[in-house]
Amino acid sequence: MIARLALYLHVFHQIALGQHIPAADPPPFIPDCEGDILFLLDSSGSVSYYEFANVKGFIGELLQPFTFGPNDVQASMIHISTTPILEFPFNQHTSSHAVQQAIQDTKQYMGDTNTGQALSFAKEKLFTEQAGARANVPKVLLWVTDGISTDDIAEPMKLLKDMGVTVFVVSTGRGNYRELSAAASQPPEDHLYFVDVDDLPIITKDLRDSIIEVIRAKRLKAQDITSSSFRLTWPQLLSASTGHYVVEYAPVSDTSRKLRKSVTGDQTGVIVSNLAPETTYEVTLIPETNVHYMHPQTIRVTTLEEAISPAQILISDSRAHSFQVSWSPTPDNVVGYHVLYGPLPGNSVELLEVEGNQNSTTVDHLMPNTTYLVTVAARYKSGKEKALSAKACTQEASTTKGYEIPPPA
Repeated sequence: MIARLALYLHVFHQIALGQHIPAADPPPFIPDCEGDILFLLDSSGSVSYYEFANVKGFIGELLQPFTFGPNDVQASMIHISTTPILEFPFNQHTSSHAVQQAIQDTKQYMGDTNTGQALSFAKEKLFTEQAGARANVPKVLLWVTDGISTDDIAEPMKLLKDMGVTVFVVSTGRGNYRELSAAASQPPEDHLYFVDVDDLPIITKDLRDSIIEVIRAKRLKAQDITSSSFRLTWPQLLSASTGHYVVEYAPVSDTSRKLRKSVTGDQTGVIVSNLAPETTYEVTLIPETNVHYMHPQTIRVTTLEEAISPAQILISDSRAHSFQVSWSPTPDNVVGYHVLYGPLPGNSVELLEVEGNQNSTTVDHLMPNTTYLVTVAARYKSGKEKALSAKACTQEASTTKGYEIPPPA
């Protein structure tokens, strides 16, 4: 914050003295960024056409060095007016040229300053798969305002932050500091900017750098996902001497069950275990350091379906040409069983299909006095199979007056 104030004061001093301020060089291309950036643009009647044009130029300059596309940065824009108006969704423009042209073509709508409605619209309609938003990339909301809102913003802004959206606020007018600092992500000194509309270029680089810190590919990833665990990994952000990490995780359906793990600063991963199957967890990595503020990273991870092999196979009622196969019951998400059997040694295999609500079957038309390999595979709704095998022996054939009794038809 001190460095930012020093920069602003230096530029203002040059302006006051009438000194020439050289035009900034075009910002260099920024690699390794992936995120969804939503601009909340005040298009109401409280903003003059001159101010609106300046804000458009500011947004265009802010985005100039980014690469756009489904695997890079995506941008969207909503107008604040009497009712929210969507200018373009996240998945509409996939090149820098297209984004810049869309910003240039944006027109002001006038009307009331119903910011709260626009925030609710953003949550319900924009940060969705249908609008091109991506589930596991960082999300940023940049609200450019003249400081006036005619409806409540506190609750819809909180709901967006609860979704993991990082909120930056740029006030170009008579904004209430307490209200705007509560709206911005914490700490406000890293997310809230007060600047005259003519001086927006002063904050462009600083704001862009703050956004880059959020969306640069320092991303949290979940790997080796099973029905009860996953491995959480991230790039090196700290060291053992500069801080540690806190990992928080809870089922999305019940955030009161939040658990925490502490990880030393020299680690870049941890295994999260003892989880419920087929459950979506919200996972947050919080870098704790006194060096400088670092944004938490949040993803959602869904554990896999629990696939359990039959715990035991029991062979009973063995006869010359048949035997009974039974197995222990398995979970409700089993849709059926495959019972495979064939003589040993040998390569021939026969298949029986058994309904999921049964746990036994009779295998017949077998050869007498023969060892069979029997495999019972539980088939799950996901398409997975878990199997267990056992050996079974048929009895010697019974004979009457020198003739073998044939197997039942």
